[in-house]
Amino acid sequence: MQSIDRVMQLAKILANENTSSGISISDLAKECDLALSTLHRILKSMVKQGLAEQDTDTKLYKLGPVWMEYGLRAYDTMDYVSSIRPELDRLSREVEESIYLSKCTGMEAIIIERIDNENNQIRMYDKLGLRIPMNIGAANKIMLACMPDTQSETIIQQLVPEDEQESFKEMLEKIRKQGYAISHGERTEGTSSIGVAIVTRSGEVIGAISIGCVTFNLSEERLQTMIEKILAAKERVSEKIGRRS
Repeated sequence: MQSIDRVMQLAKILANENTSSGISISDLAKECDLALSTLHRILKSMVKQGLAEQDTDTKLYKLGPVWMEYGLRAYDTMDYVSSIRPELDRLSREVEESIYLSKCTGMEAIIIERIDNENNQIRMYDKLGLRIPMNIGAANKIMLACMPDTQSETIIQQLVPEDEQESFKEMLEKIRKQGYAISHGERTEGTSSIGVAIVTRSGEVIGAISIGCVTFNLSEERLQTMIEKILAAKERVSEKIGRRS
């Protein structure tokens, strides 16, 4: 089990590396607090299995192709994504902002799709695969608000301080009634988001659509327009999901 933990630790570091060139073994050692000999042995095995790649010239490491292969296979199992993607594209064109599709995975949500608008050069940029605690952000709060009480209660007890849980639940109830959530600067200062839940006919929350934008040019009028557009997109998506359920 320790070996698996170390591989996953290294994979997370490699995934968070911002440069396309990769990261050196000495920098990896600093971040994961492993001896160079141990680290070299693990990386050699990861390279052999396609979990990591090493540039033959620079000797720098980055994630291997196997992660993309597995990710795409998992993506294919979520067959609703391909059916609603045209609606995400349409919404992005209508509001000229980045559109995100998130999915709850326990105590976190993961971004599984992002549509950028090429007409907007000043925009949010959250990476695919980014994990965000379920108590933060518009997309996550609307998912919490629409979940069965037993499921949301478990998450709230884990993530929200006890003395804040009652007010947090009241906020979720308000969000549930209005059908959307709004977030300003919760995770990244100067950014805002509006989120709606994707709910199947059986009542299962399978994800959330959100608009991400910078706050400085978000007037009240523009905010209301975005709310109208994302609610309309939610209705179109619900029709498609309903036909598939």
